[in-house]
Amino acid sequence: MGFAESTSQTKILLESGTNELEIMEFMIAGESFGINVAKVREILMAQEVKKMPNSHAVVEGVFKPRDEIITVIDLAKYLNIPRTGEGTHDIFIVTHFNKLSFAFHVENVVGIGRVSWEEIRKPDRIIYGGDEGVATGIAQYKDRLVTILDFEKIIAEISPESSIQYDEIDMLGKRQDSHKPVLIVEDSMLLSKMIVDCLHRAGYKNTIKTDNGQEAWNYLSEAKISGDPILNHVSCIVSDIEMPLMDGHRLTKLVKEDSILKDIPLILFSSLISEEIYIKGKELGADEQITKPEIANLVSIIDRLVR
Repeated sequence: MGFAESTSQTKILLESGTNELEIMEFMIAGESFGINVAKVREILMAQEVKKMPNSHAVVEGVFKPRDEIITVIDLAKYLNIPRTGEGTHDIFIVTHFNKLSFAFHVENVVGIGRVSWEEIRKPDRIIYGGDEGVATGIAQYKDRLVTILDFEKIIAEISPESSIQYDEIDMLGKRQDSHKPVLIVEDSMLLSKMIVDCLHRAGYKNTIKTDNGQEAWNYLSEAKISGDPILNHVSCIVSDIEMPLMDGHRLTKLVKEDSILKDIPLILFSSLISEEIYIKGKELGADEQITKPEIANLVSIIDRLVR
């Protein structure tokens, strides 16, 4: 399916910081969905799985493609949309992010296409997955709309223990309140709320929340012309990488190339922090990079950077 070649192209895009990504488009019940290629480890034909007792309703079971046992999620069932056909060409999309591997059962993979984050729009409301929504964006690709799903939210709902844990903050012990402003840049509504709640619990009471890099850049641009010292507006930036309109790498590049903003500490807090992506973030000027869901580690890094 051209996956290896496309992955190589994605590395080039990330290095150049062009605010582009490649999405793998797949189908369920005739509808187009997408996932960032950076999250995809491999594509396999659907195969028999071993059912697990007392598992989540959308978990089909587990399989062992090589030396690793991987949980299989029925994506159609999660989205509450009926499958079509007999499933003879069904596919497992094996993903790896947040240091975990899962397989998502879909009907077929269409291919891989390159889009700009500027062309991806955050939906006001999406029907799939409940009130908070499970779409991170809607992309116009060729002659159709592709719904890019929030896979981090899906995993957090199915396996809460693999997501951000509030009790990690409690384990940090007694802390003093701080009113230094922390800018949160995160497009997932669920994760954004969890990060803000954890920072408030850790004593950082002054948080500014934005849904993507473009909103964050607009806020920073207004702060620059206020006449006040920039650190009065933002003492630290915590940013995801995958976001519509402007991604975290592009935001990092803009901040660190700006004579006024460059001294603001910037942390990339993402499910995609692999060795290669870490190098790219470093080249763009990120002060720190950590993998979700290490929330206590994030708080400790903020402590050190804003002193």
